[in-house]
Amino acid sequence: MRHRKGYKTLSIDGERRKHLLRNLAISLIENERIKTTDAKAKELVRFISKLVTMAKNDNLSSRRRALSKLNNNKKAVRKLFDNLAPRFASRNGGYVRRIKLGFRKGDAAPVSIVEFVEEENK
Repeated sequence: MRHRKGYKTLSIDGERRKHLLRNLAISLIENERIKTTDAKAKELVRFISKLVTMAKNDNLSSRRRALSKLNNNKKAVRKLFDNLAPRFASRNGGYVRRIKLGFRKGDAAPVSIVEFVEEENK
């Protein structure tokens, strides 16, 4: 039984799931908008929200933890801490939005766009 399990397995084992979420998060940080299936998008929103919250507390420990979560991708971590975290400094959550697009043509999988919420500069 799956009682009290905290994530969707996406029908793959744990290591592949972790690497998939890392790669999706790196792509989202670099491009600020990606298109993926609904199930992956839901898990990505959970994963990236924790990273942005971690980045708002900018210290060496947070940077090292983010580096380990993002597979030592220094470019993505630098953008996360220097560009994205200050943009969401006054926000307490809801950094990412997920917009449903419909169904993919080949296999009819539900598809979504995941993007960062644009914060107004005040």
